[in-house]
Amino acid sequence: MTGAGEDWLRDGLDVEGADCGLWVPGVDYMAGWRHAREAADRLNRALLSAGFELSDVRAVASTNEDGRGVVRMAGWPDAVMRLAQRLEAPGDGGAP
Repeated sequence: MTGAGEDWLRDGLDVEGADCGLWVPGVDYMAGWRHAREAADRLNRALLSAGFELSDVRAVASTNEDGRGVVRMAGWPDAVMRLAQRLEAPGDGGAP
């Protein structure tokens, strides 16, 4: 899933956690990451459909130390506040 241009991953939003780069031998991180990537791509498509730019807010696939897929949200505070407002809006597809 790409956003505005191919540099959308390097646009200033830090999506790496403190434990980034720690790998345990024998753990299948790729299976978990692939599952998380599918979910992140679906959420990113929904964000784009809702009018958000992936350079402002996006879902990012990752894994935890056990290799389980994790989807993290990264975004600028203003964009995250707009997303939260949209999700909280009654009758507009947001949370009940």
